[in-house]
Amino acid sequence: MKIWTVANQKGGVGKTTTTVTLGGLLAQQGHRVLLIDVDPHASLSYYFGIDSEELSSSVYDLFIHKGTLTSDVTMDCLCPTKLDSLFVLPATMNLATLDRTLGTQNGMGLIIKKALKLIENEFDYVLMDCPPVLGVLMVNALAACERVLVPVQTEFLALKGLDRMMHTLEIMGTSLSKEFNTTIIPTMFDKRIKAAMDAYDKLKEDYGDQTWDGHIPVDTRFRDASQAQSPASVAFPRSRGVYAYKKLIKELG
Repeated sequence: MKIWTVANQKGGVGKTTTTVTLGGLLAQQGHRVLLIDVDPHASLSYYFGIDSEELSSSVYDLFIHKGTLTSDVTMDCLCPTKLDSLFVLPATMNLATLDRTLGTQNGMGLIIKKALKLIENEFDYVLMDCPPVLGVLMVNALAACERVLVPVQTEFLALKGLDRMMHTLEIMGTSLSKEFNTTIIPTMFDKRIKAAMDAYDKLKEDYGDQTWDGHIPVDTRFRDASQAQSPASVAFPRSRGVYAYKKLIKELG
């Protein structure tokens, strides 16, 4: 089972779009895929029409049952999607209370890693959509993964946010005694805008080895796909944004 975490400490850079689109493409390739929403805002969950306020179980349950976690407890939290091999482990607003109520307890940073170990034979890929803040949820997502995907909007304010995220990965890598396999993904790229071109060049200059050679273009089909509650690769398979993510999948392997 390959586990990828999609993270950035700046919002609005394409984390949920990246998680959903890559997950949809992998599922369409025949892989069993689990998407985990670890953001209290539950954007990924709402994307698939899952109302976090009406859920009987969610990611939050993994933390509540941390001492009695089983594969059944974990699997019971999953929600199906329109794709037979694509499932969602949804979020609820209760996640926003974790740092205050349980964050200081021993082992709280490894709950998701333990849960995924219990169901490792059920899925080929797991992709996690992170909140834009460093706390127990992002720590869990980073501790569990083998690859970090960092979407970065091609504009200069987003590059500042990237610097903060890369520093966080250095700190977390030291704390967890692991080296993250990190891929920076330029997103919302518009070649007609000089500022976007300049930001892209700066990104390559500062993080050349870690930056994907391609880019994800601005594409209104991503918004249309979210309204359809379906991955763009299903709703609009010939869109230029989906084509770009297909190229990215080949790079990631």
